[in-house]
Amino acid sequence: MKLDLSMFERFAVTYNPGDIIFCEYEPGDSFYLIQSGKVKIVKIFGNIEKTLDILNPGEFFGEMALLEEAPRSATIIAVEPCKLLEFNKENFEILMKGNPQMAMKLLRLFTKRLYDQKRRFMILTLDDIDAKIMDVFLMLFEVGNYISEDVEASGKVVFNNSIDDIAHWAGISPDECQPVLNNFSIQRKIEIDNDRITVKNINEFRRQVDSKRRRQEAVEE
Repeated sequence: MKLDLSMFERFAVTYNPGDIIFCEYEPGDSFYLIQSGKVKIVKIFGNIEKTLDILNPGEFFGEMALLEEAPRSATIIAVEPCKLLEFNKENFEILMKGNPQMAMKLLRLFTKRLYDQKRRFMILTLDDIDAKIMDVFLMLFEVGNYISEDVEASGKVVFNNSIDDIAHWAGISPDECQPVLNNFSIQRKIEIDNDRITVKNINEFRRQVDSKRRRQEAVEE
């Protein structure tokens, strides 16, 4: 999404690698657009720090604190030198009133990001690594991030993703992800071909993940 935000250049802020932009649970009244550099979204699960996502130029973060007046749901850390535009309620309202078309684009983006964050959280809360990786494929399928599919006939879906991609979304290292995918391949659940992974039956993945999630929820109750 290309937005002309040159009028807001005076709201630019910069951060160095490792700088914490804001912390989980702290109050917030602003959100940010990345103009250059990358940031990572970090959340603590128990005593383990998990990187939920890496955001690139053109992406937003922190918007839910502004829209819902809620505490920050995660910590944001600069990965490399960053230039951000910082929006608060005052200049956000000016943006909304001055450019309704842009306002609609932002609202659609906010809705998508809210879904993405909740869906990613569902993956990370699974305590079984096989189920995590299966759920990553389900998520990618749900958002249409695949090359081709023949679900009605066979359940087959082809994804243009590498092992590093799958590991990133599952919140694990590539070294942890590789043996699981190798095992799936041996079991003929998937085929791995360079940066393409074919899931033989996405519906079977859904059944297994749903079953695992129900068992886990029953234990936690």
